Amino acid sequence: MIRTILLCCCFAVANSYAGAKEAVDNTLDRFHQYAAEANGKAYFELMSEDMVYLGTDASERWSKDDFKGYALPYFNKGRGWLYTAKERHIIISKDGKMAWFDELLWNKKYGLVRGSGVLSLETTGEQENWKFRQYNLAFPIPNALAGEVVAKIKQHK
Repeated sequence: MIRTILLCCCFAVANSYAGAKEAVDNTLDRFHQYAAEANGKAYFELMSEDMVYLGTDASERWSKDDFKGYALPYFNKGRGWLYTAKERHIIISKDGKMAWFDELLWNKKYGLVRGSGVLSLETTGEQENWKFRQYNLAFPIPNALAGEVVAKIKQHK
């Protein structure tokens, strides 16, 4: 009997983990879809109020409000951006309330880029939603080109 109860508990935990992972995956897909559609309202609803967006430039560390100030003028003109996931990894915390991810994305302008970040499970009333706490967009530089790229960055400064 105890063995059956333990097996049921293990199955429930595994099922919960898989469900959380699927929900985070779906949130990431919607994040990119809303940006491509220039749907600012839905896009920013996926972010916690204390969200931080780290862009590709070293100066780009934006709060949610700062990032809205940057992105909404584009969205309001119907101009978004499309990043298509090619590979994604998601880790869920043991308590099921935090998620870390990294993903390789394809963008027509930039080619291969990497997105990474953190989401938390937020409860509003009876509804639970995954919200971005941090998103970081980066250019993955091949090691063979790193010296050359770093030298160009140093010259630029």
